[in-house]
Amino acid sequence: MFNTVLVANRGEIACRVIRTLRALGVRSVAVYSEADAGARHVAEADTAVCIGPAPAVDSYLNIAAVLDACRRTGAQAVHPGYGFLSENADFARALADAGIAFIGPPVGALDVMGDKIRSKNHVAAAGVPVTPGISRPGLTDADLLAAADGIGYPLLIKPSAGGGGKGMHAVHAAADLPAALATARRVAAAAFGDDTLFLERLITAPRHIEVQVLADGQGNVIHLGERECSLQRRHQKVIEEAPSPLLDGLADDGATRRRIGAAACAVAASVGYTGAGTVEFLVSDDAPEEFFFMEMNTRLQVEHPVTELVTGIDLVEWQVRIAAGEELTLRQDDVVLNGHAVEARVYAENPEHGFLPTTGTIAVLDESVAHRPGVRVDSSLLPGLEVSPHYDPMLAKVVAWAPGRATALDTLDAALADYVVLGVDTNIEYLRLLLADPDVRAGRLDTTLIERKLPGFAFRHTGDADHVLAALLLRDHGLHGHGVRDHGRPGDAAGPAGPWRRRDGWRLGDRARWHVHLDGAGRGKVVTVGGTDDDDGTGRTGVVRVGDGPDRPATLTRRGDAADLDLAGVHHGYRVAVDGQTVLLGAGGWSTRLAWLDRDEVTARMLAALERDDAAADPQVRSPMPGTVVSVSVTSGEAVAAGTVLLAVEAMKMEHQLVAALDGTVQLSVGVGALVKADQVVAVIHPTVEEQA
Repeated sequence: MFNTVLVANRGEIACRVIRTLRALGVRSVAVYSEADAGARHVAEADTAVCIGPAPAVDSYLNIAAVLDACRRTGAQAVHPGYGFLSENADFARALADAGIAFIGPPVGALDVMGDKIRSKNHVAAAGVPVTPGISRPGLTDADLLAAADGIGYPLLIKPSAGGGGKGMHAVHAAADLPAALATARRVAAAAFGDDTLFLERLITAPRHIEVQVLADGQGNVIHLGERECSLQRRHQKVIEEAPSPLLDGLADDGATRRRIGAAACAVAASVGYTGAGTVEFLVSDDAPEEFFFMEMNTRLQVEHPVTELVTGIDLVEWQVRIAAGEELTLRQDDVVLNGHAVEARVYAENPEHGFLPTTGTIAVLDESVAHRPGVRVDSSLLPGLEVSPHYDPMLAKVVAWAPGRATALDTLDAALADYVVLGVDTNIEYLRLLLADPDVRAGRLDTTLIERKLPGFAFRHTGDADHVLAALLLRDHGLHGHGVRDHGRPGDAAGPAGPWRRRDGWRLGDRARWHVHLDGAGRGKVVTVGGTDDDDGTGRTGVVRVGDGPDRPATLTRRGDAADLDLAGVHHGYRVAVDGQTVLLGAGGWSTRLAWLDRDEVTARMLAALERDDAAADPQVRSPMPGTVVSVSVTSGEAVAAGTVLLAVEAMKMEHQLVAALDGTVQLSVGVGALVKADQVVAVIHPTVEEQA
């Protein structure tokens, strides 16, 4: 067994690997970028080394920097996690040259299976069915355009070196293919350093089923059952489970499960694979006994916890043991699938607004659900952690196990309801809506389900109770009138106590009412609050009115970051945080932020509304997220039509194209490589004379 292992990754997977290394008594080394100096994996490792600035190409993808960290810390082996360098054959070669073990497969297996074109041809030659398409090395755009009609539409563009759905694009018409190829090459080059593409027929309504394999250096290969990964958005998995409800429902006494498992083992054996790997298949929902090879992931998968929960096998432990030369003590007959496990990926994103990635600082974090029976949390989060735009937006995974699938889904939903992250927008509410869908509950899954179902999901919007709570919280934090902090409160060091310095509406007789204009996600409301008094030291009572509504009694009770609101006899429970003049609220997986608009902000919004017709297009083009400008399609002074793509912004490995909202002349304010903030104006369209008139 190794004495010291370096984990060449970050986030929740680095923390998860470090956990197993600690259980094995192996010293762990973390590496981190300058942006990750305060990250959780850095704190949990036995020692840590900074390997460069924030951009991944200068840190986590910098092979020389990782090798230097190995030499400085005496690491005998490297666990690459997933993503970054985990499937990079050059990295494995460099480690071998340095006498450092790679906790992964041999270079030959990486060369064959790490290239989707080569792996597809290799498997096809071995008689494994593959989807129709064209997959030769070095295909140009002209080659792909020429082959497309023969393959047939719809088709799928896939990057040869890619993974995780990045750079994949579905194309439904020939006219859309040239632009999609250009975008796919740009994304593939940025994410993987290789813009090689190939095409496949897009199989409609497919099931995505993958098989986990383990192989040692002595020629033993076993599989640990399959995982159902059909719930995807833009080819990125969202919820995974083991075993597959499709194969569970077949009345063939497990024959299909055995065949697909044997096929996965054969694929691994054909390249002399060692360690943990995953063979992915497309399975027809109409003919589940048929399956088509997609790819082999030569690394640990994000969704590996569901396999661990139903088999009781620690995959990371076996990765380390196999890399150290140990023989598998498990045989195929030893593998028994017990119960059902479901995993949900928690992302920093806004599902209601196109799943745009989000950033922020974690103000409230409660992961205590991890202590419940049948619940596991793999997380990278810490209170006060800044979620930056430099890396993948996945923050954590919440996993549930139960004897049956229905109970596992219920356990996961209950855990997500009580899993609290405030300070950055997440997809938790969306995950709960997805778990509640009748087709998901029934196991009627396919890779297009999310796109079909999403328009019908009823996301919760901020209501009266949320605005009332925010107003009372702000008042409780000493903000009054127009966002002015009360410096006349007893014990406030900023000024002496006394009625003449108070700004909370104090006057002889009764306390005056005060008004606060709150805005959240573009939905603004005015809350009027009457006199509030301490209620036995724990609560604050008063009379409130939202907008033109009626007066209602309200009582606020605080216990740390928990808040209870009784509004006209109806109870509402929240987790809360106050950041300056902004209130963060969360309940049952839903979260929002409400900001107090001061007098100047309210006036500015009113003037803007008067100056521009509500139906008129906005001439200002704003970035919907913080990120980097990766392409610019026009030049300043150029005439553009409404809908013209102006530029693309990339953040958290997601590219978003910004378009002109009206005809006119464009004036750019940024160029390629520029760092932009959310809502920053990146271009202005000066309308044509006809539109101005």
